[in-house]
Amino acid sequence: MEERSAIDGTTEVSAAQGDMERLAWYRDWLLLPTIGVVLLADQLTKFAVKGTLRLGESWPAEGLVRITHGANTGTAFGLLPNQTLFLIIASIAAIGFLVYFYRAYAMPRRILRLAIGLQLGGAFGNLFDRVAFGAVTDFIDVGWWPIFNIADSSICVGMATLVIVMLLFDRKPEDDAIPDDAERG
Repeated sequence: MEERSAIDGTTEVSAAQGDMERLAWYRDWLLLPTIGVVLLADQLTKFAVKGTLRLGESWPAEGLVRITHGANTGTAFGLLPNQTLFLIIASIAAIGFLVYFYRAYAMPRRILRLAIGLQLGGAFGNLFDRVAFGAVTDFIDVGWWPIFNIADSSICVGMATLVIVMLLFDRKPEDDAIPDDAERG
């Protein structure tokens, strides 16, 4: 998609690639549906759990994998309990960073747009719970692992995907180059 100028050797970005880079976030056919699906799945499952189980109740009563209605006033793993205002502000800041990252780095890459959509959908889901209810509803209970929800899972999968892509697949050839003695200083 790039064209080299015969005169000075510079590279020009084609019109199609330039349009993709300028595509507004609200027109992104991958980002918005991902955010919407995660947010909807998260809120519907939390609504179903709150309507079916009392706080602290599990179904089935015993077993390795259960649905347990929990309320978390802190972050993942129960850190920072009862810090709702701080966590609301931190969530808004994280959402702002993800939007910046999307605009700056992820625009032309589908996998990064998907990863950011997963994270944003999860962040919006948990932010909604904090603002509306003062705590996040958790319900997925697997063995010894702390209870979590769809939003938490989405955030973790999105973060893992982002890190893997950025570390393993987004390397430039010059990143692997060994500097010569002059560059070592």
